[in-house]
Amino acid sequence: MKIIRVTNVEKFSAQILPKQPQKNRSIVESILKNVQKNGDSAIRKYEKQFSGAKITSLRLSQNEINNAFSKVSKKEIIAIQQAKVRLEKTESIIKSILKNKTIYANGIKISKKFIPIQSVGCYIPGGLARYPSSVIMSVIPAKIAGVKRIVVVSPPNSDGNVDPLTVVTAKICGATEIYRIGGAQAIAALSYGTKSIIKVDKIVGPGGALVTLAKSMISDKTSIDMLAGPTELGIIADVTANPKYVALDLISQSEHSNDTFCFLITNSEKLAKSVNKIITELINKIKRSDYVKTSLKENGFIAICKNNSEMIKLANELSPEHLQIMTKNPNSFASKITSSGLILLGHDTPSSASDYLLGSNHILPTNKFGKTRGSLSVLDFIKTNTEVSTSKPVLSKISKHMELFTEAEGLPNHYEAVRGRIQ
Repeated sequence: MKIIRVTNVEKFSAQILPKQPQKNRSIVESILKNVQKNGDSAIRKYEKQFSGAKITSLRLSQNEINNAFSKVSKKEIIAIQQAKVRLEKTESIIKSILKNKTIYANGIKISKKFIPIQSVGCYIPGGLARYPSSVIMSVIPAKIAGVKRIVVVSPPNSDGNVDPLTVVTAKICGATEIYRIGGAQAIAALSYGTKSIIKVDKIVGPGGALVTLAKSMISDKTSIDMLAGPTELGIIADVTANPKYVALDLISQSEHSNDTFCFLITNSEKLAKSVNKIITELINKIKRSDYVKTSLKENGFIAICKNNSEMIKLANELSPEHLQIMTKNPNSFASKITSSGLILLGHDTPSSASDYLLGSNHILPTNKFGKTRGSLSVLDFIKTNTEVSTSKPVLSKISKHMELFTEAEGLPNHYEAVRGRIQ
C-alpha cells in the first residue's frame, strides 16, 4: 500500500478518492434502455453475455427452492438463523419507537401514521462471491416493517442456478419471489417491470460499480435506499493498535473485489510501516489474493497525519462506509466522527464481524453518502402518512394570514379556495 504523509487534508481527500471509469455510465445506460424496451428478452441476452447462462424461466420455482434446501447443511441453516434472529432484535426495537400520533392544535387535527412500503426489490450480489448475509440484511428489515411483497434478485452461475445458500436464506427470511438475474439488468427489471417481473416501489441492496450506478440512474423512476458499493473500509489507529489486526481487517474488506476502497489513517509512522510489512508478507499466502492485491495497490493507502485532530478531519472528509477506530480512547474519537456509515469501536470489533453476526446491518452508504445517512434499517421500508382535517371556523381564523402569503407568492387562487368556503 502507498504510505503518504498528509499535509493538507482537503487537498489529499479530493485527490485520493477512486474515480469510476466514464465508460461505465454508457454501458449501464445502454442496458437500462434495452431492458425498458425489450423486457425479458433483453434480460436473457445480458445473462447469457455476462454469466454464460441460458435462461428460460427468470423466476425460481418452488421445486428449485426445495432443491436448494437439499444442498444446504443443518449447520449452515443454524448460522443463517443466528444472524437472522440478531438482526430481527435490532430492527424490532427500532420499529417499536414508531408510534402513530394524533396532534390537536388550534382546531386542526393532524394524524401521523407509519405504514410499510407495499413492494421492495432486494439486490443480492453474486459472481465473485456469494452473499447470503446480504439477503438477511435487506429482507429482514423489510419483513419487520411489514412489507407484503419482497422480491429477491441475484445473478445465476453459468448453469443458470442461483447459489443454494442465497436461495435458502431468502426463503427463511421471508422473500416472496426469487429471480435469477443480476447486474444492471436486474435493477432495470425491478424499476421498469417486465412480463415476468412486476416492478417494485423501492430497490435496496449492495452491489458492484455497475449495479450502484444503475441504482443511481433509475432513481428518478424508482426509490432507492442509497448508493451501497463497492465496499469501503477506513481504519483510524494509533500506536496502541495491533498492526496484525489492522492488516487482517484491511485484507478482509479488500477481498470483495478489485475496486474496494480500504485505507489506514494513523499518526504513527511505526504502525504504518508495520501494517504494510505484514500485508506484504501475507498477500501471497491468502485466498482471493488477486482481488486483495489489485484493490490495495490501486485504491488503498496509509495516511500519516500530524495529530489526532487531523486524523479525525480526514476520516470525516473521506466518509468511509465502515470506520474502525483502534486507538487508546476510541470513544473520544467516535464523538467527533459525523460522516461514516458505521463506526466500529475498539481493537476487537472488526468490520468483518459486523458483516454477519453483530446485529448491525452491513448494507451501508458509500461514495461519501455516510455524511447524510446510516445503515439500511426498518426505517427504509416505512413511510409516514399524514392526515389533516380542519373546519370553516379555522379557515376563517387563518384567512388574513393566508391572503398575505398568496399575494406574496402570486398565487391568488389559493386564497380564493379558502375565501369561497368562509363567505
